[in-house]
Amino acid sequence: MSLPVLNTTIALEHSAETITKPTESMLALPEKVLQFGTGVLLRGLPDYYINKANGKGVFNGRIVVVKSTGSGTSDEFSNQDGLFTHCIKGYQNNQLVEETIINASIARVLAAKTQWNDILKTAENKNMQLIISNTTEVGIVLDENDRIGNNPPSSFPGKLLAWLHHRYTTFNGSLEAGVVIVPTELVIDNGTKLKLIIEQLAELNQLDEAFINWLFTANDFCNSLVDRIVPGKMPQAQHDATLVALGYQDDLMIMSEVYSLWAIETSKQRSKEILSFSKIDNGVVIVPNINKFRELKLRLLNGTHTFSCGLAYLAGFETVKDAMANNTFSLFLHDLMTHEIAPCIENVEISRLESYEFAKTVIDRFRNPSIDHRWLSITMNYTGKMQMRNLPLIIEHYNRFDQVPQYMAIGFASYILFMQSTEIKEGKYYGSMNGKSYHINDDMAAYFNDVWQNSSIATVVQNVLANVKLWGVNLNNYDGFSAAVQNYLSIFKSGKFLEVLANLEKNKEEVGV
Repeated sequence: MSLPVLNTTIALEHSAETITKPTESMLALPEKVLQFGTGVLLRGLPDYYINKANGKGVFNGRIVVVKSTGSGTSDEFSNQDGLFTHCIKGYQNNQLVEETIINASIARVLAAKTQWNDILKTAENKNMQLIISNTTEVGIVLDENDRIGNNPPSSFPGKLLAWLHHRYTTFNGSLEAGVVIVPTELVIDNGTKLKLIIEQLAELNQLDEAFINWLFTANDFCNSLVDRIVPGKMPQAQHDATLVALGYQDDLMIMSEVYSLWAIETSKQRSKEILSFSKIDNGVVIVPNINKFRELKLRLLNGTHTFSCGLAYLAGFETVKDAMANNTFSLFLHDLMTHEIAPCIENVEISRLESYEFAKTVIDRFRNPSIDHRWLSITMNYTGKMQMRNLPLIIEHYNRFDQVPQYMAIGFASYILFMQSTEIKEGKYYGSMNGKSYHINDDMAAYFNDVWQNSSIATVVQNVLANVKLWGVNLNNYDGFSAAVQNYLSIFKSGKFLEVLANLEKNKEEVGV
């Protein structure tokens, strides 16, 4: 039996009480947001907040989405009147949460390749207040040859500059025509970097000083940090079953975890008023500096992933949720965060309580039964992640406590073991555990292959820790760290991963920790 495609009539008339539906008044709201990108992260986070606020009569504005890449059209959105279903699943405060929302925040989607003039025309709309983007990390780059007169400009900054220039011209340089610009790309200081590129591009396009002055006095380029796992489509069987239960076809349906954060950096009162959807959800945080939120995420979420991914995979766990179902492993993750990582990031901005509360949300997120987050995927660029996320934690632990961080040493030992290759095929390096081969997807795979050649465990550890080019320091100089890593690596070579974790917890209990 074929299902009818989601549209306005179905959304308004749907009878299920378990679904949050739009109202007619929400669908009639004016366009106030220009969004570069159609991806699931934007729809699962900023669009979620805007839709929620509209439902409470707060933000009262809809989104025009710019489809910037590819040669496709926006038909998939127009076929559904811009509507899409958002299924939220996971744990919050140790309770399983499931929510289904028909999101009505998108008014229309325009393809930059074929509808550029229509996109420029939105700059003439006095109601426009906010620009959001997620064009991936390669989107915030300078193309020195891009010109705003192109139809369309090739780069995202080029398109944005052309839009802003058209708005400036339309409203004769009025300060009230300025907008808030919030990129969500996973780039540190994304707003600052975008602003710098826009300035360079304006000069390359020989735009006048009056316009450039308006760019940076009337508009607010905000750094931001987004945090929500939005895998997009559910596993096929679950996806099909959900549609049958809903009673309609939705080619744009997405799924996300419960947790959400959008930290936006600004001190301007006008910007705060424009970003009024922050009033309806604690997940939107508007502060003068977002470094605290970046540090919490980088160390407690990402850092924990990196310390544990090799260990979990070698211990036989395919997904994060599988590992969290094991009490020994889940307790290891909890104690790694609360006993070793959290004390290292406590400072004037981050209290110990804030770290603990964030760690609790991480545990809830890791346990999510609806997300198949694979450990092997997390090991990609393992060395780079260890350098950026975890090396500072090891050093800071010694600076503060002058003793071996045992949980971190376990994570480092499992990293070295994971990087041991047993086979090279077509230039790629593969390791093996319990007869199963895995790809070592890391730029340093060849280095580790050389290090492991006919070497004892002690020699491997000594050489890896002494590699100043990798770590910036000789980690052998940190008292006891090399011995601890060697000890754990020796035991792991025999496959006793969970036994090590269980003994660590037992020893902790015996000394009253």
